[in-house]
Formats: sequence, C-alpha cells, structure tokens
Amino acid sequence: MPEGQKCSVKEITLPEPEQKKFDGTVFPLILSPNDEIENQFFIDSTGKALSWVQNELSNIEAQLLKHGAILFRGFPITCPSDFDIFVKAFNYEALPYVGGAAPRTLVVGNVFTSNEAPPDTLIPFHHEMAQVPNFPNVLFFYCDVAPTEGGQTPLVLSNLVYQRMVQLNPSFVNTLKEKGVKYTRVLPNGDDPTSPIGRGWQSTYGTSNKEEAEKKALELVGSIEWLDDGCLKTITRVLPAIREDTRTGKEMWFNSVIAVYRGWKDTRNSPEKSITFGDGSPMDPKTMDVLENVLNELAIDFRWKKGDVVMVDNRQALHGRRSFVPPRRILAALCK
Repeated sequence: MPEGQKCSVKEITLPEPEQKKFDGTVFPLILSPNDEIENQFFIDSTGKALSWVQNELSNIEAQLLKHGAILFRGFPITCPSDFDIFVKAFNYEALPYVGGAAPRTLVVGNVFTSNEAPPDTLIPFHHEMAQVPNFPNVLFFYCDVAPTEGGQTPLVLSNLVYQRMVQLNPSFVNTLKEKGVKYTRVLPNGDDPTSPIGRGWQSTYGTSNKEEAEKKALELVGSIEWLDDGCLKTITRVLPAIREDTRTGKEMWFNSVIAVYRGWKDTRNSPEKSITFGDGSPMDPKTMDVLENVLNELAIDFRWKKGDVVMVDNRQALHGRRSFVPPRRILAALCK
C-alpha cells in the first residue's frame, strides 16, 4: 500500500492481462476507497474526495512516476462535470487539443470526448500528440458509459517497448535515433466522422480563416500545402522517435509510428506515406509487424467500469483503443 494513503485508499489487483507486474512493479496501480467506512466518506461528499486529491497530490505524483498509470476505481465521479472537477483538483494547466488528428467534441470545462472514430476501428498505440512539439504530460480518461463488449483502452510502458525493440531489431532502433521521423497528414476541409484521423483543419486549428490556420499550423509543423479540394497537407519537422525521460534517465518509445502506420488511413491519407524516417525513407512492413506484436505482448487491457478514471503519464505510457460494440463513452482531459 502506498505510504500516506492507508487511511483513505487501498490498492486492488486485477488478473492478467488487466494488470501486470514488471520488475516487481504493478502496472497500472489501482486505487480504491479503503473500506465501507472510507467508501462512505468519499460518497457522502465529492468535495472530500477532491480534498483528498489535493492533500495527497505529491504522493499521487510519486506513484504515477513509479507506476506510469493509476486507475482510480470506486470514487464518487458519476458524470462529466464530476470528472472535470476531479481533474482540476490536481491544479494542472489544461492543454488545448491543437494539432491532434482525432475527431473530438468539447463536453464540459476542459473535458473532451475521446477519439470518435467508428467503433469497429482499432486505434493503435501512441503517445498523445507525439507528432507535435507541445504534447500533454498527463492524460486523464473517464468512463461515462462502460462498453459491454470490447472497447478497452490498452496501456503499455514505453521503456519496455524500447528495450524489447533493441533486443529484436537494434538496427531499426539506431536508425530511428539517427534519422528521427516525419509525419505527413492531409486534413479534410471540415470534420470527417468516418475517419479516425478525420479532424478538419478548422477544428484542428480553431479557425475557419485560412491565413490564421496557416500561421497556427506552421507553429507546429515544418511545411503546409493547400490542396485543390480545400484540404490542408501538413508535413512535420524531423522529430525524435526515442526520447530520454530526464526524470528517470530511461529511454522511451515516444512516437506515433505504429499508430500512423496502422491507423492513418482514409480517402486522403496512406499510412506508408504518412510516416517515414526523417530523410523521407519508408518504414519496413515486417518491422512494423514486429513492433505491433511487441506492443500487444506488453500491454494491459483492463475492462472499463462506470466512474473509472485513469491517470496516465504520457511520457511513460502509450495508449490505444480496442474496437467495441456500442454504447461506449470515454471522456478525456489533457494537461501540461
């Protein structure tokens, strides 16, 4: 049990593959009200739960750094507004979703829908907004409506992916380090709900003015091109695909390589062209197969319950989305 939390919460465990242990450390850490008395303490007042967060913030952050992700289960978070208040209790600065590819809708406060891609679409593993310079450090996900079938938000520790890929394909890892990566995306003229990357340039940059959109785009990417159909093509600068987490000294698989190669596909985009090494050379399909297998092998797949909140260290953990049978409603908040 984490020090300082004995009177308020307890750790709970789930069977594999919902929770795993790596080098003696569970992933993710799961916290729940401690017993019937403490559970009633939380249920009686959401404000008391928020006070607990504020009082235990340094301890929670230490546990997040140690474990990479925390699942809060059984707390009195029953609606999007509760979730927004819960996130704000951490006193983190919200990060606007500028430059991201996924279709999203603002719900309340700083809370958005998660990727609104069709339910039969699998969203591959990625670090949130790894393709832009300003990415969130902390992510929060909230289960408003739990799916009855599928719909997990799988998580995987980035450093473990790096270590495994060094073992399996050191040449590929070295090339990533030396050359970096570039992301190319064609943004539709208006949101396209049929695509997992269907966020239109207007929503992406928060304006319908082309000159303003150009200015905002060029703050995030290396070059842009307006196409005849009104779509906007963006090409990032060369970005690192492997980053050291200066807090721990560990190397992280901090990129969206597999997410782009497997997921950036629609009538405007081709995965093979959307992700390349920094010099423009393509990724090897067989290597992508190996990488995808590694990610799935190391991942945890906990099943959502109504009211669950997951806090993810975006520098340490990748996430994705399994396909599902509706209904399902997962909300998100991004923090600097």
